[in-house]
Amino acid sequence: MDEIVLRAMQKWPDVPNVFGWLRLDRRGNWLVKARSGEFGRIGNAAVSEFIGRNYACDERGRWYFQNGPQRVFVALDCTPLIYRLDDSGTSLLAHTGVPAGTVAGLYIEAGGALLVDAAQGAGLLHDRDLAAVVRRLLFDNPVLADEEALLAAAARGDVLRAFGARAPIRLIGAAELPRRFGFDPRPVPEPGQPDC
Repeated sequence: MDEIVLRAMQKWPDVPNVFGWLRLDRRGNWLVKARSGEFGRIGNAAVSEFIGRNYACDERGRWYFQNGPQRVFVALDCTPLIYRLDDSGTSLLAHTGVPAGTVAGLYIEAGGALLVDAAQGAGLLHDRDLAAVVRRLLFDNPVLADEEALLAAAARGDVLRAFGARAPIRLIGAAELPRRFGFDPRPVPEPGQPDC
């Protein structure tokens, strides 16, 4: 976390948490609630980067942005992280700019989305990188001839080469994601807890 955030946490330790005002969409965009109640994309790169640097998870699997002394809990449209290919196309980066690390597993969602279980955490692969990653998986696993063979491998729970590691690939339903990866997609205040 940023030093300025850590200092603010020490100076004001009892600031109420915020719920329902910040979302992470399936493309790694931060969305903030407007007065109208609609969510709009945060377009300022510096603000998005600040949120990303100060994004963390509590012991209950609730992801939040530490905004100075205040935790702003994040509603997740899919997973807590969204992965993209790095510039070299050889590894993955989270939407926060942090490397994914070793890939431990791959999951294909019913709608065709690819999810990655990596050292950094569980994340959805950005849809713009899906075709490139599938091509890479097919190239790295020559026993797979095409996308249908990849789906069949997922149905069987085969182990594939993925970004330099051996990782099982499986099918998964969207409703299973929070339980499987231990995150709360819609954090709410605990009973009696103030909410700003």
